[in-house]
Amino acid sequence: MTTSVHGPAQESVGRPRSRRALLAGAAGNLIEWYEFGVYGYFATVIAATFFTPDGGSSLEGLVATYASFALAFFFRPLGAVLFGRLGDRIGRRPALLLALLLMTGATTLIGLLPDRAAIGAAAPWLLTLLRVLQGLSAGGEFGGAVSVLTEFAPPGRRGLYGAWQSFTVALGLLAGAGTAALTATVLSPAALHAWGWRVPFLLALPLGVVALLLRLRLEETPAFQQARAASAIATGPGDTGPRDTGAAPAAIAPDPRRLAGAVLLGAGRTMGWAAAGYTFLVVLPGYLQSTLHTTFRQALVATVLANLGFAAAILPAGALSDRIGRRAVMTTGAALAVVLAFPLLNLLQDAGSSSLARGTAVILAGAVVGLMAGPGPAMLAEMFPVTVRCTGLGLAYSLANAVFSGCAGLLVTELIKRTGNLDIPAYYVVLTCAVSVAALLTLRGDDHRRPLRDDRTAG
Repeated sequence: MTTSVHGPAQESVGRPRSRRALLAGAAGNLIEWYEFGVYGYFATVIAATFFTPDGGSSLEGLVATYASFALAFFFRPLGAVLFGRLGDRIGRRPALLLALLLMTGATTLIGLLPDRAAIGAAAPWLLTLLRVLQGLSAGGEFGGAVSVLTEFAPPGRRGLYGAWQSFTVALGLLAGAGTAALTATVLSPAALHAWGWRVPFLLALPLGVVALLLRLRLEETPAFQQARAASAIATGPGDTGPRDTGAAPAAIAPDPRRLAGAVLLGAGRTMGWAAAGYTFLVVLPGYLQSTLHTTFRQALVATVLANLGFAAAILPAGALSDRIGRRAVMTTGAALAVVLAFPLLNLLQDAGSSSLARGTAVILAGAVVGLMAGPGPAMLAEMFPVTVRCTGLGLAYSLANAVFSGCAGLLVTELIKRTGNLDIPAYYVVLTCAVSVAALLTLRGDDHRRPLRDDRTAG
Protein backbone atom coordinates (compact mmCIF):
# COMPACT_ATOMS: atom_id res chain seq x y z
CA MET A 1 0.00 0.00 0.00
CA THR A 2 1.23 3.48 -0.86
CA THR A 3 -0.10 6.57 0.86
CA SER A 4 -1.29 9.28 -1.47
CA VAL A 5 0.51 12.58 -1.44
CA HIS A 6 -2.73 13.98 -0.11
CA GLY A 7 -3.21 11.15 2.40
CA PRO A 8 -3.39 11.25 6.17
CA ALA A 9 0.29 11.82 6.77
CA GLN A 10 0.22 14.88 4.56
CA GLU A 11 -3.10 16.28 5.67
CA SER A 12 -2.01 16.22 9.32
CA VAL A 13 0.82 18.63 8.63
CA GLY A 14 -0.34 22.18 9.25
CA ARG A 15 1.52 25.27 8.14
CA PRO A 16 2.98 26.08 11.61
CA ARG A 17 4.41 22.56 11.94
CA SER A 18 5.80 22.65 8.40
CA ARG A 19 7.46 26.00 9.04
CA ARG A 20 8.93 24.87 12.37
CA ALA A 21 10.33 21.79 10.65
CA LEU A 22 11.72 23.92 7.84
CA LEU A 23 13.40 26.27 10.32
CA ALA A 24 14.84 23.51 12.52
CA GLY A 25 16.09 21.40 9.62
CA ALA A 26 17.41 24.30 7.58
CA ALA A 27 19.02 26.30 10.41
CA GLY A 28 20.83 23.30 11.81
CA ASN A 29 21.97 22.30 8.35
CA LEU A 30 23.23 25.83 7.64
CA ILE A 31 25.40 25.80 10.74
CA GLU A 32 26.67 22.28 10.06
CA TRP A 33 27.82 23.32 6.60
CA TYR A 34 29.34 26.56 7.82
CA GLU A 35 31.45 24.43 10.14
CA PHE A 36 32.29 21.90 7.44
CA GLY A 37 33.08 24.51 4.79
CA VAL A 38 35.43 26.64 6.89
CA TYR A 39 38.05 23.89 6.65
CA GLY A 40 38.02 24.10 2.85
CA TYR A 41 38.33 27.87 2.81
CA PHE A 42 41.33 27.81 5.13
CA ALA A 43 42.95 24.88 3.32
CA THR A 44 46.16 26.76 2.48
CA VAL A 45 46.51 28.18 6.00
CA ILE A 46 45.83 24.78 7.58
CA ALA A 47 48.34 23.20 5.20
CA ALA A 48 51.06 25.57 6.41
CA THR A 49 50.06 25.19 10.08
CA PHE A 50 49.57 21.42 10.34
CA PHE A 51 50.72 19.56 7.24
CA THR A 52 53.86 21.27 5.92
CA PRO A 53 57.05 19.97 7.58
CA ASP A 54 60.21 22.04 7.66
CA GLY A 55 61.58 22.21 4.14
CA GLY A 56 58.36 20.95 2.55
CA SER A 57 56.63 22.75 -0.33
CA SER A 58 53.31 24.52 0.02
CA LEU A 59 51.79 22.31 -2.71
CA GLU A 60 52.81 19.17 -0.79
CA GLY A 61 51.17 20.57 2.31
CA LEU A 62 48.03 21.39 0.36
CA VAL A 63 47.86 17.82 -1.01
CA ALA A 64 48.10 16.49 2.56
CA THR A 65 45.38 18.90 3.66
CA TYR A 66 43.04 17.70 0.92
CA ALA A 67 43.90 14.10 1.80
CA SER A 68 42.56 14.82 5.29
CA PHE A 69 39.55 16.49 3.66
CA ALA A 70 38.95 13.39 1.52
CA LEU A 71 39.31 11.04 4.49
CA ALA A 72 36.53 12.85 6.32
CA PHE A 73 34.30 12.40 3.28
CA PHE A 74 34.93 8.67 3.27
CA PHE A 75 33.52 8.48 6.78
CA ARG A 76 30.31 10.15 5.63
CA PRO A 77 28.75 6.92 4.31
CA LEU A 78 29.40 5.34 7.71
CA GLY A 79 27.75 8.35 9.34
CA ALA A 80 24.82 8.01 6.94
CA VAL A 81 24.34 4.38 7.99
CA LEU A 82 24.77 4.97 11.74
CA PHE A 83 22.62 8.09 11.98
CA GLY A 84 20.28 6.83 9.24
CA ARG A 85 19.46 3.67 11.17
CA LEU A 86 18.86 5.80 14.26
CA GLY A 87 16.59 8.11 12.27
CA ASP A 88 14.67 5.24 10.66
CA ARG A 89 14.18 3.21 13.84
CA ILE A 90 14.10 5.70 16.73
CA GLY A 91 13.20 8.96 15.00
CA ARG A 92 14.45 11.77 12.79
CA ARG A 93 14.68 14.19 15.74
CA PRO A 94 17.24 12.33 17.93
CA ALA A 95 19.40 11.59 14.88
CA LEU A 96 19.54 15.27 13.93
CA LEU A 97 20.28 16.36 17.51
CA LEU A 98 23.18 13.94 17.84
CA ALA A 99 24.64 14.86 14.44
CA LEU A 100 24.60 18.54 15.36
CA LEU A 101 26.27 17.98 18.74
CA LEU A 102 29.04 15.91 17.14
CA MET A 103 29.76 18.46 14.41
CA THR A 104 29.78 21.41 16.81
CA GLY A 105 32.10 19.69 19.27
CA ALA A 106 34.58 18.55 16.59
CA THR A 107 34.70 21.96 14.89
CA THR A 108 35.24 23.82 18.17
CA LEU A 109 38.10 21.48 19.06
CA ILE A 110 39.78 22.18 15.71
CA GLY A 111 39.87 25.84 16.73
CA LEU A 112 41.63 24.87 19.98
CA LEU A 113 44.03 22.29 18.55
CA PRO A 114 47.80 22.94 19.02
CA ASP A 115 49.67 23.23 15.73
CA ARG A 116 52.64 21.29 14.35
CA ALA A 117 55.15 23.72 15.84
CA ALA A 118 53.74 23.04 19.33
CA ILE A 119 53.22 19.26 19.37
CA GLY A 120 54.96 18.02 16.26
CA ALA A 121 53.65 15.16 14.11
CA ALA A 122 50.73 14.55 16.49
CA ALA A 123 49.05 17.75 15.28
CA PRO A 124 48.03 16.57 11.77
CA TRP A 125 46.87 13.22 13.17
CA LEU A 126 44.66 14.87 15.79
CA LEU A 127 43.27 17.24 13.16
CA THR A 128 42.48 14.30 10.91
CA LEU A 129 40.66 12.55 13.78
CA LEU A 130 38.47 15.62 14.29
CA ARG A 131 37.83 15.74 10.55
CA VAL A 132 36.66 12.11 10.73
CA LEU A 133 34.15 13.09 13.43
CA GLN A 134 32.97 15.95 11.21
CA GLY A 135 32.56 13.49 8.36
CA LEU A 136 30.44 11.14 10.47
CA SER A 137 28.23 14.04 11.50
CA ALA A 138 27.82 15.45 8.00
CA GLY A 139 26.94 11.98 6.71
CA GLY A 140 24.13 11.72 9.23
CA GLU A 141 22.89 15.26 8.76
CA PHE A 142 21.77 14.96 5.15
CA GLY A 143 19.47 11.95 5.48
CA GLY A 144 17.76 13.26 8.60
CA ALA A 145 17.37 16.84 7.38
CA VAL A 146 16.01 15.85 3.95
CA SER A 147 13.61 13.33 5.48
CA VAL A 148 12.25 16.00 7.83
CA LEU A 149 11.93 18.65 5.12
CA THR A 150 10.24 16.42 2.53
CA GLU A 151 8.01 14.53 4.97
CA PHE A 152 6.71 17.80 6.43
CA ALA A 153 6.34 19.42 2.98
CA PRO A 154 2.82 20.50 1.92
CA PRO A 155 1.38 18.69 -1.13
CA GLY A 156 3.05 19.67 -4.38
CA ARG A 157 5.97 21.47 -2.67
CA ARG A 158 8.46 18.70 -1.91
CA GLY A 159 10.95 20.08 -4.41
CA LEU A 160 10.87 23.53 -2.82
CA TYR A 161 11.02 22.24 0.75
CA GLY A 162 13.81 19.79 -0.07
CA ALA A 163 15.69 22.58 -1.84
CA TRP A 164 16.07 24.34 1.50
CA GLN A 165 18.58 21.67 2.45
CA SER A 166 20.78 22.65 -0.50
CA PHE A 167 20.02 26.33 0.01
CA THR A 168 21.26 26.23 3.58
CA VAL A 169 24.36 24.39 2.39
CA ALA A 170 24.98 27.41 0.16
CA LEU A 171 24.26 29.81 3.01
CA GLY A 172 26.56 27.85 5.30
CA LEU A 173 29.35 27.88 2.73
CA LEU A 174 28.75 31.59 2.16
CA ALA A 175 28.85 32.26 5.89
CA GLY A 176 32.09 30.33 6.13
CA ALA A 177 33.59 32.13 3.13
CA GLY A 178 32.38 35.51 4.40
CA THR A 179 33.81 34.88 7.85
CA ALA A 180 37.09 33.73 6.34
CA ALA A 181 37.24 36.77 4.04
CA LEU A 182 36.45 39.16 6.91
CA THR A 183 39.11 37.54 9.08
CA ALA A 184 41.67 37.80 6.27
CA THR A 185 40.75 41.45 5.67
CA VAL A 186 40.86 42.57 9.30
CA LEU A 187 44.04 40.71 10.28
CA SER A 188 47.53 40.87 8.86
CA PRO A 189 48.80 37.73 7.08
CA ALA A 190 51.07 37.02 10.06
CA ALA A 191 48.21 37.26 12.57
CA LEU A 192 45.94 35.21 10.32
CA HIS A 193 48.43 32.35 10.18
CA ALA A 194 49.36 32.62 13.85
CA TRP A 195 45.90 32.57 15.43
CA GLY A 196 43.26 34.34 13.32
CA TRP A 197 42.26 31.24 11.36
CA ARG A 198 41.00 29.72 14.62
CA VAL A 199 38.26 32.31 15.13
CA PRO A 200 35.79 30.96 12.51
CA PHE A 201 36.16 27.46 13.99
CA LEU A 202 35.50 28.69 17.53
CA LEU A 203 32.34 30.46 16.35
CA ALA A 204 30.89 26.97 15.83
CA LEU A 205 30.11 26.75 19.54
CA PRO A 206 27.60 29.63 19.87
CA LEU A 207 26.14 28.86 16.43
CA GLY A 208 25.68 25.23 17.41
CA VAL A 209 23.85 26.22 20.59
CA VAL A 210 21.36 28.27 18.54
CA ALA A 211 20.74 25.35 16.17
CA LEU A 212 20.35 22.96 19.09
CA LEU A 213 17.63 25.12 20.66
CA LEU A 214 15.75 25.14 17.35
CA ARG A 215 16.01 21.37 16.92
CA LEU A 216 14.85 20.68 20.45
CA ARG A 217 11.47 22.10 19.36
CA LEU A 218 11.27 19.79 16.35
CA GLU A 219 8.48 17.19 16.26
CA GLU A 220 8.62 13.78 14.64
CA THR A 221 7.38 13.68 11.06
CA PRO A 222 3.85 12.38 10.34
CA ALA A 223 5.30 9.73 7.99
CA PHE A 224 7.51 8.29 10.72
CA GLN A 225 4.70 8.41 13.30
CA GLN A 226 2.41 6.60 10.87
CA ALA A 227 5.05 3.90 10.26
CA ARG A 228 5.55 3.48 14.01
CA ALA A 229 1.80 3.16 14.58
CA ALA A 230 1.59 0.59 11.78
CA SER A 231 4.39 -1.41 13.40
CA ALA A 232 2.52 -1.46 16.72
CA ILE A 233 -0.61 -2.78 14.99
CA ALA A 234 1.39 -5.34 12.99
CA THR A 235 3.16 -6.78 16.03
CA GLY A 236 -0.01 -6.94 18.12
CA PRO A 237 -0.51 -6.43 21.84
CA GLY A 238 1.61 -9.41 22.79
CA ASP A 239 4.81 -7.98 21.32
CA THR A 240 5.80 -4.77 23.05
CA GLY A 241 9.24 -4.33 21.50
CA PRO A 242 8.48 -1.73 18.83
CA ARG A 243 5.68 -0.23 20.95
CA ASP A 244 7.98 0.32 23.92
CA THR A 245 11.04 1.52 21.98
CA GLY A 246 9.22 3.61 19.41
CA ALA A 247 11.14 1.81 16.68
CA ALA A 248 9.88 1.29 13.16
CA PRO A 249 9.88 -2.44 12.36
CA ALA A 250 12.73 -4.00 10.43
CA ALA A 251 10.18 -6.38 8.90
CA ILE A 252 8.84 -3.79 6.49
CA ALA A 253 12.24 -2.79 5.11
CA PRO A 254 12.64 -3.26 1.33
CA ASP A 255 14.55 -6.10 -0.28
CA PRO A 256 18.29 -5.49 0.38
CA ARG A 257 19.27 -6.01 -3.26
CA ARG A 258 16.72 -3.50 -4.51
CA LEU A 259 17.75 -1.08 -1.79
CA ALA A 260 21.42 -1.41 -2.77
CA GLY A 261 20.48 -0.82 -6.41
CA ALA A 262 18.53 2.30 -5.47
CA VAL A 263 21.47 3.60 -3.43
CA LEU A 264 23.90 3.14 -6.34
CA LEU A 265 21.47 4.70 -8.80
CA GLY A 266 20.95 7.65 -6.43
CA ALA A 267 24.73 8.07 -6.16
CA GLY A 268 25.00 8.10 -9.95
CA ARG A 269 22.29 10.73 -10.23
CA THR A 270 24.09 12.97 -7.73
CA MET A 271 27.75 12.42 -8.65
CA GLY A 272 27.82 15.37 -11.06
CA TRP A 273 26.21 17.61 -8.46
CA ALA A 274 28.81 16.44 -5.92
CA ALA A 275 31.85 16.81 -8.18
CA ALA A 276 30.91 20.12 -9.81
CA GLY A 277 29.71 21.55 -6.50
CA TYR A 278 32.93 20.96 -4.63
CA THR A 279 35.14 21.80 -7.60
CA PHE A 280 33.50 25.18 -8.14
CA LEU A 281 32.45 26.05 -4.60
CA VAL A 282 35.04 24.62 -2.18
CA VAL A 283 38.19 23.57 -4.07
CA LEU A 284 38.25 26.82 -6.07
CA PRO A 285 40.12 28.92 -3.44
CA GLY A 286 43.03 26.48 -3.18
CA TYR A 287 43.16 26.06 -6.97
CA LEU A 288 43.25 29.79 -7.61
CA GLN A 289 45.99 30.35 -5.04
CA SER A 290 48.29 27.40 -5.70
CA THR A 291 47.83 27.18 -9.48
CA LEU A 292 46.83 30.64 -10.76
CA HIS A 293 48.74 32.45 -7.99
CA THR A 294 45.94 34.73 -6.86
CA THR A 295 45.94 36.17 -3.35
CA PHE A 296 44.00 34.58 -0.51
CA ARG A 297 41.52 37.46 -0.52
CA GLN A 298 40.97 37.32 -4.29
CA ALA A 299 40.33 33.57 -4.11
CA LEU A 300 37.79 34.03 -1.33
CA VAL A 301 35.97 36.77 -3.27
CA ALA A 302 35.70 34.42 -6.27
CA THR A 303 34.34 31.70 -4.00
CA VAL A 304 31.78 34.03 -2.45
CA LEU A 305 30.56 34.97 -5.94
CA ALA A 306 30.31 31.30 -6.99
CA ASN A 307 28.31 30.51 -3.87
CA LEU A 308 26.03 33.49 -4.49
CA GLY A 309 25.24 32.09 -7.93
CA PHE A 310 24.69 28.67 -6.37
CA ALA A 311 22.37 30.02 -3.66
CA ALA A 312 20.38 32.15 -6.11
CA ALA A 313 19.54 29.17 -8.34
CA ILE A 314 18.62 26.56 -5.71
CA LEU A 315 15.14 27.55 -4.52
CA PRO A 316 13.86 28.51 -8.00
CA ALA A 317 15.19 25.18 -9.32
CA GLY A 318 13.44 23.27 -6.53
CA ALA A 319 10.17 25.11 -7.12
CA LEU A 320 10.45 24.62 -10.89
CA SER A 321 10.95 20.89 -10.38
CA ASP A 322 7.58 20.79 -8.57
CA ARG A 323 6.02 22.03 -11.82
CA ILE A 324 7.95 20.33 -14.62
CA GLY A 325 9.71 17.47 -12.82
CA ARG A 326 13.05 16.65 -11.21
CA ARG A 327 14.40 15.00 -14.38
CA ALA A 328 14.05 18.06 -16.61
CA VAL A 329 15.68 20.51 -14.20
CA MET A 330 18.53 18.29 -12.96
CA THR A 331 19.43 16.98 -16.43
CA THR A 332 19.60 20.54 -17.73
CA GLY A 333 21.99 21.50 -14.92
CA ALA A 334 24.27 18.51 -15.49
CA ALA A 335 24.30 19.04 -19.28
CA LEU A 336 25.15 22.73 -18.86
CA ALA A 337 28.07 21.78 -16.59
CA VAL A 338 29.41 19.52 -19.35
CA VAL A 339 29.12 22.27 -21.97
CA LEU A 340 30.40 25.19 -19.89
CA ALA A 341 33.18 23.66 -17.74
CA PHE A 342 36.06 24.37 -20.14
CA PRO A 343 34.96 27.86 -21.27
CA LEU A 344 34.40 29.00 -17.68
CA LEU A 345 37.74 27.68 -16.44
CA ASN A 346 39.65 29.07 -19.41
CA LEU A 347 38.13 32.46 -18.74
CA LEU A 348 39.51 32.36 -15.19
CA GLN A 349 42.93 31.33 -16.50
CA ASP A 350 43.11 34.14 -19.07
CA ALA A 351 45.17 36.98 -17.61
CA GLY A 352 43.46 39.39 -20.02
CA SER A 353 39.96 38.67 -18.70
CA SER A 354 38.27 41.54 -16.92
CA SER A 355 37.17 41.31 -13.31
CA LEU A 356 33.56 41.55 -14.50
CA ALA A 357 34.00 38.61 -16.88
CA ARG A 358 35.66 36.47 -14.24
CA GLY A 359 33.00 37.35 -11.69
CA THR A 360 30.25 36.44 -14.14
CA ALA A 361 31.99 33.14 -14.89
CA VAL A 362 32.13 32.00 -11.27
CA ILE A 363 28.54 33.12 -10.61
CA LEU A 364 27.36 31.14 -13.64
CA ALA A 365 29.34 28.09 -12.50
CA GLY A 366 27.62 28.22 -9.14
CA ALA A 367 24.18 28.65 -10.72
CA VAL A 368 24.66 25.54 -12.88
CA VAL A 369 25.38 23.50 -9.74
CA GLY A 370 22.27 25.02 -8.16
CA LEU A 371 20.09 23.55 -10.92
CA MET A 372 21.16 20.09 -9.76
CA ALA A 373 21.19 20.82 -6.05
CA GLY A 374 17.71 22.36 -5.88
CA PRO A 375 15.63 19.32 -6.93
CA GLY A 376 18.25 16.79 -5.73
CA PRO A 377 17.08 16.27 -2.13
CA ALA A 378 13.45 15.68 -3.12
CA MET A 379 14.55 13.38 -5.94
CA LEU A 380 16.46 11.20 -3.46
CA ALA A 381 13.65 11.23 -0.87
CA GLU A 382 11.23 9.99 -3.54
CA MET A 383 13.41 6.95 -4.21
CA PHE A 384 13.11 5.33 -0.76
CA PRO A 385 10.25 4.18 1.53
CA VAL A 386 9.79 5.76 4.95
CA THR A 387 11.32 2.88 6.92
CA VAL A 388 14.73 3.27 5.21
CA ARG A 389 14.50 6.83 3.89
CA CYS A 390 17.10 8.38 6.21
CA THR A 391 19.54 5.56 5.55
CA GLY A 392 18.92 5.15 1.82
CA LEU A 393 19.02 8.75 0.68
CA GLY A 394 21.79 9.63 3.14
CA LEU A 395 23.94 6.73 1.93
CA ALA A 396 23.39 7.53 -1.77
CA TYR A 397 24.33 11.16 -1.23
CA SER A 398 27.27 10.34 1.03
CA LEU A 399 28.73 7.77 -1.36
CA ALA A 400 28.61 10.26 -4.22
CA ASN A 401 30.20 12.93 -2.06
CA ALA A 402 32.82 10.61 -0.57
CA VAL A 403 34.11 9.61 -3.99
CA PHE A 404 33.46 12.69 -6.12
CA SER A 405 33.52 15.61 -3.63
CA GLY A 406 35.98 14.47 -1.00
CA CYS A 407 38.48 13.44 -3.65
CA ALA A 408 37.98 16.55 -5.78
CA GLY A 409 40.63 18.68 -4.08
CA LEU A 410 43.10 15.82 -3.76
CA LEU A 411 42.67 14.58 -7.35
CA VAL A 412 42.70 18.02 -8.95
CA THR A 413 45.74 19.21 -7.02
CA GLU A 414 47.73 15.98 -7.44
CA LEU A 415 46.95 15.65 -11.17
CA ILE A 416 47.91 19.27 -11.83
CA LYS A 417 51.14 18.67 -9.90
CA ARG A 418 51.95 15.56 -11.97
CA THR A 419 50.81 16.73 -15.42
CA GLY A 420 51.03 20.51 -15.30
CA ASN A 421 47.63 20.63 -17.06
CA LEU A 422 45.60 23.51 -15.64
CA ASP A 423 42.39 22.19 -17.24
CA ILE A 424 42.14 19.19 -14.89
CA PRO A 425 39.16 20.68 -12.95
CA ALA A 426 37.18 21.01 -16.18
CA TYR A 427 37.93 17.42 -17.24
CA TYR A 428 36.76 16.24 -13.83
CA VAL A 429 33.47 18.14 -14.00
CA VAL A 430 32.73 17.07 -17.59
CA LEU A 431 33.33 13.36 -16.91
CA THR A 432 31.23 13.16 -13.73
CA CYS A 433 28.37 15.29 -15.02
CA ALA A 434 28.16 13.27 -18.24
CA VAL A 435 27.62 10.11 -16.18
CA SER A 436 24.98 11.92 -14.12
CA VAL A 437 23.10 12.94 -17.27
CA ALA A 438 22.77 9.27 -18.22
CA ALA A 439 21.61 8.29 -14.72
CA LEU A 440 19.15 11.19 -14.47
CA LEU A 441 17.49 10.20 -17.74
CA THR A 442 16.23 7.06 -15.96
CA LEU A 443 13.99 9.21 -13.75
CA ARG A 444 10.27 9.09 -14.49
CA GLY A 445 8.91 12.40 -15.67
CA ASP A 446 6.07 12.36 -13.14
CA ASP A 447 8.03 11.37 -10.01
CA HIS A 448 7.35 14.81 -8.53
CA ARG A 449 3.59 14.08 -8.63
CA ARG A 450 3.82 10.63 -7.05
CA PRO A 451 3.51 10.11 -3.28
CA LEU A 452 6.48 9.53 -1.05
CA ARG A 453 6.94 5.79 -0.71
CA ASP A 454 5.74 3.94 2.37
CA ASP A 455 5.62 0.44 0.86
CA ARG A 456 8.15 -2.38 0.91
CA THR A 457 10.00 -1.47 -2.25
CA ALA A 458 12.65 1.03 -3.23
CA GLY A 459 13.59 2.07 -6.72
